[in-house]
Amino acid sequence: MHRFFILAAAVWLCAATASAQTKVTGTAQCGKPDPQHLVPVGDRPDHSLGVAQFKCTYTKPMEIGGDKSKDGVSTETTDVSGNSSRARGFHVATMESGDKFFVWYQGTGTSKDGAPVELKGNWGFTGGSGKLKGIKGKGTYTCAPAGDMLSCEVEGEYQLAK
Repeated sequence: MHRFFILAAAVWLCAATASAQTKVTGTAQCGKPDPQHLVPVGDRPDHSLGVAQFKCTYTKPMEIGGDKSKDGVSTETTDVSGNSSRARGFHVATMESGDKFFVWYQGTGTSKDGAPVELKGNWGFTGGSGKLKGIKGKGTYTCAPAGDMLSCEVEGEYQLAK
């Protein structure tokens, strides 16, 4: 019986350690894409494929391991069909310390008259530099127009490498 409790305690401790994720939130303001290239597919007038890059500034930094995100660059491919789009991309963020984290993301968007109305999707860490090397985690994002910028609310969780 004593062995059972030791084994149960060890299993519980491992489960608690494995799920030791820290919540993270932030807001990024991203400018107009530069560069941006859209190529018509040719199957119908409103279908195109594109690649674009966005420069972003964190107005509400993501705090990770005591460091704060400062700015970042998102590079993505997009499949645009009428007022709907699907995007896949990568985001490289720079922290105040100079360390970086790397994220993949994918999501969907809606637009009106060629301007974005809402973008939302999922993301996950692919790695980092410095103290963020080996970072793991995932989350969601939602973006909406804010003047001539795009404001993106990001939330999720992370775990730093030990």
